Parts: sequence; C-alpha cells; structure tokens
Amino acid sequence: MILFDGGMGTMLQRFGLEAGSCPDYYNISHPDVVQQIHKAYADAGSEFITTNTFGASPMKLSDYDLSDQVEAIASAAVRNVRAACGDRVKVAGDMGPTGKFIKPIGDLSFDETCENYFRLAKALADAGADCLIIETIIDIQEMKAALIAAKAACRLPVICQMSYSEDGRTIPGTDPITATILLDAMGADVIGANCSVGPDKLLDAARQMVSVTNKPVIIQPNAGMPVLENGETRYPLEPEEFASYGPKFAEIGVSYLGGCCGTTPDHIRALKEALQDVPVAKPRAVKPFTALTSRTRTVYIGDAYAPVKIGERINPTGRRKMREDIQRGSFVSVKKEGLAEVAAGADVLDVNMGVPGIDQRDAMETAISQLSMLCPVPLSIDSTDPEVIERALKVYPGRPLINSVNAADEEIMEKVLRLAKKYGAALLCLPLEKGNLPKTAEERIRIARRIIDKALAAGLRKEDLLLDPLVLTIGSSDTGARETLRTISLYKKEFGLPCVMGTSNVSFGLPARPRINAAFLTMAFACGMNAPIINPLDQGIQDAFVNARLLLGFDPGAQDFIKAAAVSEEPKAKAPVKDLPPLEQIKAAVKNGEKEEAASLVKTLLDSGISSETIIKEGLTAAMTEIGDGYGAGKVYLPQVMMAAEAMQAAFKELKKLLPEMSSSVKGTLVIGTVKGDIHDLGKNIVAALMENSGYRVIDLGKDVEAEDFIKAVKDEKADLAGLCSLMTTTLPEMEHTVKLLKEETPAVDILVGGAVVTQDYATRIGAPHYCKDGIAAIKIADELIEKRNG
Repeated sequence: MILFDGGMGTMLQRFGLEAGSCPDYYNISHPDVVQQIHKAYADAGSEFITTNTFGASPMKLSDYDLSDQVEAIASAAVRNVRAACGDRVKVAGDMGPTGKFIKPIGDLSFDETCENYFRLAKALADAGADCLIIETIIDIQEMKAALIAAKAACRLPVICQMSYSEDGRTIPGTDPITATILLDAMGADVIGANCSVGPDKLLDAARQMVSVTNKPVIIQPNAGMPVLENGETRYPLEPEEFASYGPKFAEIGVSYLGGCCGTTPDHIRALKEALQDVPVAKPRAVKPFTALTSRTRTVYIGDAYAPVKIGERINPTGRRKMREDIQRGSFVSVKKEGLAEVAAGADVLDVNMGVPGIDQRDAMETAISQLSMLCPVPLSIDSTDPEVIERALKVYPGRPLINSVNAADEEIMEKVLRLAKKYGAALLCLPLEKGNLPKTAEERIRIARRIIDKALAAGLRKEDLLLDPLVLTIGSSDTGARETLRTISLYKKEFGLPCVMGTSNVSFGLPARPRINAAFLTMAFACGMNAPIINPLDQGIQDAFVNARLLLGFDPGAQDFIKAAAVSEEPKAKAPVKDLPPLEQIKAAVKNGEKEEAASLVKTLLDSGISSETIIKEGLTAAMTEIGDGYGAGKVYLPQVMMAAEAMQAAFKELKKLLPEMSSSVKGTLVIGTVKGDIHDLGKNIVAALMENSGYRVIDLGKDVEAEDFIKAVKDEKADLAGLCSLMTTTLPEMEHTVKLLKEETPAVDILVGGAVVTQDYATRIGAPHYCKDGIAAIKIADELIEKRNG
C-alpha cells in the first residue's frame, strides 16, 4: 500500500491561516509553514506529497485578485515540497474544483474550464511535479474537462478523484461505477475518491471502483463528518480509528491511501502502522467489457448482457415536423421523442441532426445538451462529421456511442478515432470504404478489420469498439438480409465485439415495415445481435426483446415475459399525456423539464377557466413537490431538478405575460449569501437558481458576506427570508454570529441555513429555525413559511 498525505487546510489553520485568506498564497508568503507541514507528512510515512495548490487555478485565485500568480504559486509549491522532503517523496501537483458548474447545469463553458485547468497543469508540470492529482470534483463534466486539459498540458500521470456524498453519488447524481468507466476510457492513470465523507462511507465506493477497472484505485477520506464543539469545528475520527479502515481498503484492492479534511500527520502515521503487516493486494483482473454511460447511469453491451434497445426516433429523416422544428431552432419534438422512447424502455437514445440548411454543429450541441439533462439514459451521437461529433462530446456528461466511423475517408476516420480516444467515447465501426458498398459478409469483415486495426493503433481499446453489420434494404437485394445475418455471426467469430445495427433499414420501401423489422430483429438476436437501433414504441419490437431476453437466458423464471404477457392481455389503462386533465398535463410538463410545453399550457388552462392561483398551487407547485420527493428518494437527480425548475419559471413568466396584474407578483423576497470568510458558492448558486425559478425574488449577495451586509439587505429589500450558506467548517461560527444579529436586528425575517458542513443539529444549536439540507428542501420550507405569512 502506498501512502499519500492528509489534509493541508486543516494544518494551515493550525498554523494561523485566517478565514478568507488565500491558502495557496502561503507557498509564497509563508514557505516555512508549508514546508513544515510537508515534512511532517513525509516523516509520518507519506510517499506522495500533494502540493499546496488546491485552489491555484486562475478561476479560484480570482477570488483573491491573484489570477496572475498561477505560475508563481505553482512553482513555489513544488519547490516547497522538494525543500522539505528532498527526493524521498513523489510530488503530486494538486488541482481542485472551480466551484462552478459547466453548462447546461451552470454557466461555465467546457472550453473555459479546460483553459483554466490547462494553465495550472502546465505550471505544475513545468515546476517539476511527478504527477498531477485532480481532486474533490463533484461534476463528471468538470473532471472530464480537467483530465483533457491535464493530458494536453503534459505527459505526467494523472490521478482523478471524485467526491461522493453519503448516498454514494455526487451531487449531480454520478455513481462510482459510472465515473470510473468514463475516466478509465479517457486514460486516467489512477482513479479514486476523496473528501465529503469518512472512510466508512467510502468503502462501498471503493468496492464499486475496483469491480470495473484494472487501474490503481486511490481513496482519501475525511476524518469523519465535522461536528461543532464549544464553538470549534472538530473531525470525530482520531488517528487510530481512522487507521483501522486501512486494512479494509487494502483487502478490497485499493492501491493508494491518504487523508483529506481533518486528517493530520498523526492520522497518516497511524495508517502506516495499521498497514505494516497487511499483505499487498493481488493485481486485479477485471475482464474487459463494453459500456456506455450517462451522467447517472451505466448500460453494458455484449454477449454477457441482455440485449440493449437503442431508440431511433430522434432523427429528422422522413419526419417533417421534427425537421421543421429543428430548422426553426425549436427542440420541443426532439425532447418529446426522447422522453417517449425512455418511457417505452429505450436503454440508449440515438441522436441525429441531419437537417439541410442548418448548422448541424449547433443543433447537435443543443440537442445533446438538453437531452442529457432530461433523459437518464446514455446517448449515441449519430454523425460522421468530426466537428459535429466534437461539439456534442464537449457537452455530454458521460461516455456516449459515436455512430459511426467508416473507412471511406482516411482523414475523417483518423479524426473521429482521435476524438473517441480523447473524450472516452465508444465507437461504432461501419464497414464502408470509398467507392465500395460491400455486398458479402467476407468483404465487410475485411473492412471492419481495417478500421479496428486503425482504432487500436490510435490508442483505443477493443472494449471501445462496436461493429455494425451494415443493413441494406431487402427491397434491393434478395440476399441482403441474409448477408447481414452472416456478417453478425462472422463478427462474433472473428472479433468477439458487440454488434449494433439500424434495424429498420431492412424494410425501407416495403409495406408492413414493422412486421418485417420485428422478424429480422428476432433472426439477428439468434446470430448474436447485442444492441439494435429500433423504434421502442413499436409493439412488435417490444415483443421481440421480451422473447429474446427469455430465450437467451436473461429472464430468470420468465418473470419479465410473464409480466409482459399479462400486460398485453389487459386494456391499456395509462393515457397519453395529451389525454390527461389539463392540470395533470402541466404537472407532467414541469416534471419532464419541458419549458416550451409548460409555458404553452398556461394559456390553455386559463382559457378553460382555471385560475392562476390553482395553476400555481395544483399544477406548478405540486409538480415541484413530486420532483422534490423523487430527489429525496434518490430517483431524481440535480440536472432533472434544474430542468423542472426552469420549466416552472417558464410557466410563471407566461402567467405574468397573460395576466398583467401578476407582473409584479412574487411569492416572496429572499436575501441569500455565503457567510463571511467562506468563498465557496456552488451550493448557494444552486439554491438561488431554484428559488428564483420557483417564483421568488432573489437578492444574491454573493460570497464572503459580512453579517452587517445581510442585515442591510434584509431591511432595504424588505425581505421575507434570509438564506445563509457555509461550506467551510471554519466559518460555522460566523454563521452563528450572523444568525444572532439577524434575529436581533430583523426579527421579522425567517432565517434559512444550509451548506455542506451544516446539519440540523448545528442549526438547532445556534438557534437557526430552519435548516435546509438542499435546494429542494429550501423551496418546500420557504413555501410553507410564505403560506403561513399570508394566512
């Protein structure tokens, strides 16, 4: 077991770092302090020492007006490790989070995020770091950008550590398996988790990670969850208790261990002693597999897994309404199709923006961006244009399928291969070459082998590749379908890779197409087809999948088959959304994040005589309540919550537009900010956005806000609510101070508190009447308070 160091912030505070000061600038202003901490960790047994540059990226340093000091701080940071420890340790150049979300959840662009990390990565590499460590990241999109930037900046090994909450997922909903699969495909050298929780909570995350990768795994937990005692923040796990988890991580197969918040050299020393007689874990041998991921879900594809449905309906070819919508810049029909396909059981959605006369790059970027927020399943980017593909890859928060690459143009093929490698995408290989539409299975095998060889030479792995047998219409060739089926069988024999095919191509130009498609699909399953691209709404296709799962051994006890058979014999009870009562329609639109639909339904409801008050209470608010319940139950994640809130806001705007008397109507006024000394505002920004979208007037004071500024804003704005946020344990006393002053100076305002380190127990202890564990809780509590005020 190789040991990293422990918390830097914890130690700097012991040496006098004041709340609100820049920890990273200590490399220059107090090198003796930083060196003393590094030496203490090395003496305790750390073999890797992490530089004091967690917040040294340009974006984070701008909080202190120090963004021009990135290179100077990075250079001093590496120099401090060398001066303190010599050559007895390896230097890990540290890169922490920006504190912001990337679009579409936040405002940052992918390119801006890459540029931010590139500058710090290059500075650390130029200064002589031995590796880079990207840590405490909660958004997989941010980690994706940081990893790409790090690899572009240097050739050093890169360690990637996500931060998972107590529910085992990141705040936007990514689980350890999903993150690990993407990061492994992108070429991370070490994958792991740090911060957020204690070692007990990270044991399961470690088990999940080692189950899907052969890469080394690193775990750096906090010394438990922080508690406040006598006005001071304390982490509960003493060194011996913290160290007792070391052998458990070693047994799982973790390669690197260290500590995060609350850990000290004493914790590392105890960890070293606890691991003294523990045998080194044997190298893992995870069998290669193919998988696609969304932000929150993983879909496995291959012979060891049940057949996968790839929905084909987000394709404007032959679909006039969708084509015209896209040409007008509207993606309503695209989103509706996506939701309908997911509801029908699609495991993956194929997204095609092949519309003449538009910028397909912009269209694909918008479609992928919105669908990735709306639909939980992985996406397939259906294009052969490298520029279109890359725009989609930048906004997609997972490991998609690129559909597809062929050998018709050598230059384009190489570009697409590089993109798949860079962004960690899976790639569908189509056996086409210039001037040749291969008719026989043998020809297709030859071309497929050529593409596979090129892909492997470009650095892709076999598990990154899927094969298309090339489906041609049976109307043009009597043997076309038979050759496709032969191709699938030969693919399995020659390459053993998963197969994907555009099923409906076989029936093009013929009558009774669904009947042909279902029959052909059944035959393809028998030959080894793994993931056909199909219409999941077609009953014949649904039946073919249920039958195939049973006959191929993926339906133990025939449970799914029996259930499907019973359903097919019952009358269809569930009405389409358009047939629901009007209030239920607008609820569905908000829950599905359909902004345009929610807004358009407002007029329909008003015209039918439903009052604005009823629309708000029984439609919009009721929808957000259900979304909140789903969020609390772990069935809905932050992106869907944000989309629902945006749909709710769109409906509110339409109400105000149609009813001028409501133009100045708001539920209430909220003053919100991060307390003095705390420069983290990610959570606060989420709450502010959700509250604003839910009908509140929000006065955002930003971060590092003095208590007096809260009081002034509450008085000036005649606020109903004051929201105080804190992410740092060192600023919890400031929250207590601000609450006390608000209660004295503005007794009429209702005070809401929250943040990563705030608990119900702490809120009760400081006399804060309303604790909000997240943005959804804030909306619910605020609504109750406002309703009570209004009597």
